[in-house]
Parts: sequence; structure tokens; C-alpha cells
Amino acid sequence: MEYSLMKTEKQLNIKYSVFERVTDLPKKAQELMQQAIMARENAYAPYSKFKVGAAVRLKNGQIFIGSNQENAAYPSGLCAERVAIYQASTQCPDEEIEMIAISGTAEDPTCYPVSPCGACRQSLSEYETKQKKLIPVYFMGAEGNIIRTASIKDLLPFLFDGSLM
Repeated sequence: MEYSLMKTEKQLNIKYSVFERVTDLPKKAQELMQQAIMARENAYAPYSKFKVGAAVRLKNGQIFIGSNQENAAYPSGLCAERVAIYQASTQCPDEEIEMIAISGTAEDPTCYPVSPCGACRQSLSEYETKQKKLIPVYFMGAEGNIIRTASIKDLLPFLFDGSLM
């Protein structure tokens, strides 16, 4: 039996917005990013020295924050994004997530936008899939540009979800 290998190439384009400073963001996003920045300062990162803060805003206006929490027994720690979203889901399981803001930095202030790691992207995508509504994600370093994606799927276009089970 002969098999024909067909090669099809496609291109993936991701649309995103870039803001020069926090004050350029929409009002709700400004407030949320300020919460993420404050949460970042509470990170427990004695090993990596890389602090991340995240804030999740629900449709009802409640905000839940998280910071990365490291542990000597790696990988027992948890990222800021998952701390924040798991807390929101635990306290308000049926409330819609409106947006997420993330700020991360090393000891020397990081000037480039810090996006969620792969595990966080997958975890965050679960909530977007669950609520069947896009969740905008804003992310930045300690300073500099802020990137906004309209959806977590923009950060993880070939996500794995429960529809495959």
C-alpha cells in the first residue's frame, strides 16, 4: 500500500494591541493592572528571583489577585495566574471572568511584556472554554509596553480542551 504525504502549510496570525503605559489602558484594565503590580510585590520567589502578580476581574466587579509562590521542592510552587483564577473560581464559581492582568519582573526591572507560561495558558483557557466567552489578557513587565490579547486562545491557539475527551 502506498501512502501519499500531502504537505499543507498554513499561517497563524495573532491580533494584539500594544499600549505604551498603564494610563493608556481602559479604566477597568488600568485598575486591574495596578492590582497585578501590587500583587507582584507579594510574590515569594527566593529561587528564581522572578516575581509575577496577576489580577482577575469578574463581571460582578470583584477582583482576585495572586502572586507566584515558589517552593524548594520544585515544582510544588504555583504561578500567579493560577493562584488568582483558582481563587476567583473557588469563591465565585458561576461568575463570568471579565479580564486578566499580569505583571512580571526579574530583580533588574523587566521592560518587556511577561506573558503566562504554558501551564497557565492551558489553565486559563479552561475558564474561557467553560464560560463560552472570550477573556482579554493584559500583560507587562515591571515597566514599558503592555500587550492586550482579546482571548486566551490568542496565546494558545491549539489548546487542549474537554471536547476531545
